[in-house]
Amino acid sequence: MLSLLKKKSEASAAPAVPNWHPNFRNFEKLPDTKVVRTAFFVNGAAITIALALGIYFGMKEWQLHVLNVQVADEERKIGRDKRPADQAVTLFKKFQAEEARTFEVDTFIRSKPSVSALILRLGETLPPNIALDTIDLREAGLILRLSVRGTPEGALGLATEYRKQLAADKGLALFEDVNFTTTPTLNPATGRMAVEFLLKVKAPGGKKP
Repeated sequence: MLSLLKKKSEASAAPAVPNWHPNFRNFEKLPDTKVVRTAFFVNGAAITIALALGIYFGMKEWQLHVLNVQVADEERKIGRDKRPADQAVTLFKKFQAEEARTFEVDTFIRSKPSVSALILRLGETLPPNIALDTIDLREAGLILRLSVRGTPEGALGLATEYRKQLAADKGLALFEDVNFTTTPTLNPATGRMAVEFLLKVKAPGGKKP
């Protein structure tokens, strides 16, 4: 009995004997047993990215094309409307010039004083030895015809002083200048010096010197 147990223990303790025939299998040529290969996912991702980029750039190209069409259409409209617009601008500038000229004439007409107010002002400021013969209000201004009493030299000096007085008179601010229209002459019938002044009407926007 002991001999049998000893034999069994020795038999179990003995090393396993390797297979007796060699392994001739070529693993590189064996069929692939994987259901889905890794290359499939890589190729799929690459194709998806390429499609997404293609769609993106395609949409951008379409948007650029639409924008170019809109720009071309607007440029065509601008070219079509340019000539009428230029004509309208030219007409408007002419209208502005005519309006300014009309306003200037209206201001000039309104600026003319009434004859009665002028007569009152001249009567209040008329110096002694000078008589006012006539007042003639014309387009160019106011013409005064005067008679100055005194010797020729004295009468001429009085007329010159009166001209300066009229030029400095604030009540006659509508006139910008006062000048002799003719050379003063002696009237043999009256013995007085005949003098004529022109009070030039101030131009619109002008200032009296």
